[in-house]
Amino acid sequence: MTAPRSPVVDTETAQEFMREALAQVTAEELDAIAGECEDKHRRVKTLLGSAAAGPPDEAALRRLLRSVFATRRRVGEVLPPGGAGALGARVHALVHGPGPAPERLEAFVEGLAPLSPTLGFDLGSECLHYTEPARHWLWTRWVWDPATRTGALPLVTLEEYDLDGGSVAGTYLRVGEATAFVQRTGEAAGFTRIGAGGFAVDVYLASVYAVYVFTTVRMRMTQEFNRVIPPLPELARRLLGVWRMDA
Repeated sequence: MTAPRSPVVDTETAQEFMREALAQVTAEELDAIAGECEDKHRRVKTLLGSAAAGPPDEAALRRLLRSVFATRRRVGEVLPPGGAGALGARVHALVHGPGPAPERLEAFVEGLAPLSPTLGFDLGSECLHYTEPARHWLWTRWVWDPATRTGALPLVTLEEYDLDGGSVAGTYLRVGEATAFVQRTGEAAGFTRIGAGGFAVDVYLASVYAVYVFTTVRMRMTQEFNRVIPPLPELARRLLGVWRMDA
C-alpha cells in the first residue's frame, strides 16, 4: 500500500526501522511484549491505587521503581532511607492531583531535585502512562532526550519537527503530539499494528531504539563488545521495564 503522508512522521524511514526490527524479532514476539506492557499497566495501577487510597507505601514504591528502566538499578538513590513519605506524596500528586498532567509532571520533576530532570521525567511519565495509557504517553530518555537530542522519536520524525517545548510541560506535550502521529501513521501503514491493547506505539519505539543501538555499536565497537548487547526482544523489554519485572 502507499504510505500515508504525515506532517510529523518520516513514514518511509519509520517503515524501514520496522523492517530492520523484524529481521531480529518475530511479529509474535512483539505482540508478546505488548501483552507484557498490559501486565505492567495492571501492576502499576494497583501499586498507585486511587486518589482516595492515599500515597503508596515504601513496598509499593520499591516495586514501582524496579519496573522502570531508569530507576531499576537506582532504587536506593531515588528512595533513600526514610524517603518513602516524600516520594509517595509526590507520586500521588502526580497521578491523582489537580491540574493538567504536563504541569503536574513538571512539578514532579522539580520536586525530585537534586536528582536529574531526565530521571524525573523518565519516572514521572511512566507513572502517568502506565496508570492511564489511553490518556498519557511515554516520555523517557530513549524516546527523546533533550540534553543529547537523541532517542527513538527523532529517528522517525521529520527534522523540522522540534520536540523541544522549552520546558518539561511543553516538551511533554510535543512528545505526546509526535507519539500520536507515529501511532496513527503506523496504524495506517501497518508498522504499529502490534498486540491487542494500547501499547503498540511503545513497543514500536522501543524496537526502533534497539535497532539504532545495534547499528551504532556495530559501527563503533568490536565484535566482542557487540556480543554483550542483548538481542532485540530482551533489549526492548529492558527499555520498557518488563524484563524480569518481579526480579
